[in-house]
Amino acid sequence: MTETIKPGKGFKIIAILGLLWNLVGVFFWAAENFMMTEEVKAAMPPERLELMESAPSWGVIVYGIATIGGVLACILLLMRKKGAVLLFLLSLLAIIIQMGYGMFVMKWGDILGPVDAYVMPIIVIIIGIFLYMYSKNNAQKGVLS
Repeated sequence: MTETIKPGKGFKIIAILGLLWNLVGVFFWAAENFMMTEEVKAAMPPERLELMESAPSWGVIVYGIATIGGVLACILLLMRKKGAVLLFLLSLLAIIIQMGYGMFVMKWGDILGPVDAYVMPIIVIIIGIFLYMYSKNNAQKGVLS
């Protein structure tokens, strides 16, 4: 039987903040892909709507993996389970695929401007890296079982 180490003082705070962050991501994913009404579409700038509609269908799946995977990983982190590491890695890979495709292939910067096209995606990637590395570090220390 292996003994788990007690987590540091900020462990729960980081896990809960990560969970909230990823829940916001799931909300945006669901809103953009399943709750977009014709009224909302009509109010959007035409270029932004065209960008959304020209996105590949696999992007919906990758976006879902990134956000739902992050939520599940945070729940496992709160439960102090090693499975969080693998789910954070899967979520991070999906984030990199989604953001990389948007920034470099779809050229979000041409339509969205620098904040939405580059700053936000980089922040999302950094948070994804942090959560993965944090979970991996805690697993190596024996905090996760």
